[in-house]
Amino acid sequence: MKYIQTENAPKVVGPYSQAIVSNGFVFCSGQIGIDPKTNELVEGLEKQTQQVLKNLSEVLKSANSSLENVTKTTVYLADINDYITMNEIYGQYFTDHKPARAAFAVAHLPKDALIEIEVIAEVIK
Repeated sequence: MKYIQTENAPKVVGPYSQAIVSNGFVFCSGQIGIDPKTNELVEGLEKQTQQVLKNLSEVLKSANSSLENVTKTTVYLADINDYITMNEIYGQYFTDHKPARAAFAVAHLPKDALIEIEVIAEVIK
């Protein structure tokens, strides 16, 4: 098991890792739309979704993987009415490659984020 930590994604704020590599897979903790340069949550669903996917991409890169190797995603939305907008932006990052996915609304996300996404991906050999 290997713990992943990159400065190119937001620092963790609790007793967990950005990701863990185990048995050929990388398990990424949920990311919200925090800009790692400012440590601030970006505004709006569109920008938060883009930032989340950029953050996940950086974590995956540090684990010798990429969005193209993602096998499963879980999307948490503060408002299920944002599903269509999220889906449009999400689709820009997962074009030909379409991982399995669950998406649903939750009561509350950290820092009042509008979206959080976690992923599981294969490590590139």
